[in-house]
Amino acid sequence: MSDKTDAPPLRLKGTANAGRRAMALRISIPFLVIALLILIWSVYVKLSGVPPYILPGPAAVANALVTDWGTLAPALWVTTKITFLSLMLALVGGVGFAIFLVQSRWIELAFYPLAVILQVTPVVAISPLILIYAPSTQVALLICAFLVAFFPILSNMVQGLKSVDHNLINLFELYGASRWQTLFFLKLPAAQPYFMTGLRIGGGLALIAAVVAEFAAGSAGAGSGLAFRLLEAQYRLNIPRLFAALLLLSLLGVAIFAVTSFISWLALYRWHESSLKREN
Repeated sequence: MSDKTDAPPLRLKGTANAGRRAMALRISIPFLVIALLILIWSVYVKLSGVPPYILPGPAAVANALVTDWGTLAPALWVTTKITFLSLMLALVGGVGFAIFLVQSRWIELAFYPLAVILQVTPVVAISPLILIYAPSTQVALLICAFLVAFFPILSNMVQGLKSVDHNLINLFELYGASRWQTLFFLKLPAAQPYFMTGLRIGGGLALIAAVVAEFAAGSAGAGSGLAFRLLEAQYRLNIPRLFAALLLLSLLGVAIFAVTSFISWLALYRWHESSLKREN
């Protein structure tokens, strides 16, 4: 009798240990691969004798990151600020415009092509016009990054709002729900997985657009972002600083992806199939 009562806790303990081991492997394996690549990079630089102005070693990049932190940190903050502000604007604009589009088939036919035109037009091509009409370079960079991050959020949100089960919509109509009640209590919750996908895509694209827009704008000075520091290091052949700026951009991109993925998991893990744990 005691064996039967003790079995479930033992199984639960074994499942918990297996979950912890799986989580430890998921965290440790990527770090081991990155450490191996850095080791290969360091050994190659030492054995080949390649000069640091062509390919610096990891130690030179780390040293540049420390010594030039006073220059790189303000640029990192500028790029981070533009990225997150443009992403917030894209979230508000994308969700709001998606709700507007799905109100009527005629509204979607009339206005959705405008969003497509903005998306397929390269931001580098329209950045000179934005620089002319924007009140400042920072505003121009913000607009360019917003335009790139806007469409993925819009398209995913429209698809999510249009993918609601029609049987549920009919049920809401049967109970006399208004259009806004159907939107807030049915369509928006059902569109969450699509919105989270657009959020993850838009976060990465906002960073890319912020860097590309700064390249196109040719902004310089104390208020410039990491893109200008990349160009500055290239012109001065300060390749260790260039690699350090690239490293900061990569870490910023990873941080954005991690934050958006965590937000997506937090919103979906209790109920959506994509986040539920399966036993088989």
